[in-house]
Amino acid sequence: LWATWCAPCRAEMPALDALQKEMGSDAFEVVAVNVDVGDDAKPKKFLEETGVKALGYYRDSTMALFNDLKTRGLALGLPVTMLIDGEGCLIAHMNGPAEWSSPDARRLVVTALGKSD
Repeated sequence: LWATWCAPCRAEMPALDALQKEMGSDAFEVVAVNVDVGDDAKPKKFLEETGVKALGYYRDSTMALFNDLKTRGLALGLPVTMLIDGEGCLIAHMNGPAEWSSPDARRLVVTALGKSD
């Protein structure tokens, strides 16, 4: 989950876009859900200005998803990252920014997919 007003979210979007471009497949997709309230103009403009092209556009302008995760103790702030398997089960989650361009991030995805690096 991310928002245009969240500085760490903004900083990690290009790396998430690159991760999707490099590793996206039928078995793995980076689903970056924007939670800005209001219309689509601001988030779409941000993605365009930063050159994000590989990520799909997902949005929850009601923040219902964030609030549900907050109620469950899974969201403390933004960004929120969840790793969900093909059956829809939560494998891992974290709050705060991450280095998505790092070898560790790639290994995390490869391991979650059950592949060897």
